[in-house]
Amino acid sequence: MLCFLRGDRRWGAAPIDCGMAHGAKRTSGKVDLRTLLRREVRRQDRLLDGPRVVLSAEASRRLDRASAQEFGVPSIVLMEHASLGLAGAVREVCRKSRAGVLILAGPGNNGGDGTACARHLLNAGVERVSVVLVAERGRAQGDAATNLVMAERMGVRVIAGHKRPGAAIRREEARLGEPLLIVDALLGTGLSRPAAGAALEAIRACNALREAGADVATLAVDVPSGCDADSGCPPEGGEAIVADGTLTMAGMKAGLRGRAGREWAGIVGIVSIGAPRKLLRRLGKADSASEGRGPKPGFRRDGGG
Repeated sequence: MLCFLRGDRRWGAAPIDCGMAHGAKRTSGKVDLRTLLRREVRRQDRLLDGPRVVLSAEASRRLDRASAQEFGVPSIVLMEHASLGLAGAVREVCRKSRAGVLILAGPGNNGGDGTACARHLLNAGVERVSVVLVAERGRAQGDAATNLVMAERMGVRVIAGHKRPGAAIRREEARLGEPLLIVDALLGTGLSRPAAGAALEAIRACNALREAGADVATLAVDVPSGCDADSGCPPEGGEAIVADGTLTMAGMKAGLRGRAGREWAGIVGIVSIGAPRKLLRRLGKADSASEGRGPKPGFRRDGGG
């Protein structure tokens, strides 16, 4: 698969400068939100106590199925582990920055991770948190639907954004104010064609807020939405979330290891989801060099680390 960097005009995305003009405005006397996020992604990665493996998109799908079928670990247990790791990172960033949290959730498991994360945040006392559901509610099935119900019953603010996602995202951004941490839980690892429809509109709105905001950062869940997990880039002709950091589940995704993938994902850390160690070793490839993976020394996406 051909893989272009995100400044390629053929993809409809505006070229992005890797300097301070990229939106990383500094406030004198404090550490900016994007730097806090990157540090927390690295810290979460260091907490990983399981085997470090590289997973393809297909291996990630097989991991969920085999955990349940062979080891009796229900998929909702894996989702709960994933969301707890995600919420722990977000909560720490909020503690240090007093940021509000805007979670963009799709109808699948990635969105389920996001709504479960919102539930944990609210339960931990993070009150400035909203979820924009970028899909018709009926499309959420299984574990994602269960977590959506739990989040709403516990008082999480969930906004229907499938008709006009851009407008819904901008309204919630205005309500939450800055600093603002956007959590991208739209699409996940299953993407094989360019993002379209409501998801594409949400991707564009998220990137526009990040570009315009002096204190807005984006954290992707598993892979930046719009990116192919195996190449690390959007399929040719597509667009994707530009993240400051990515917390990927269970193992490093194959496409996030190279420079092209990190152009979209930023700093990448791995979160344990409670998958059996034997299964991770069987389905993944050993990757002892993945810790705290991000831009190489000397490479600055936003002028910070």
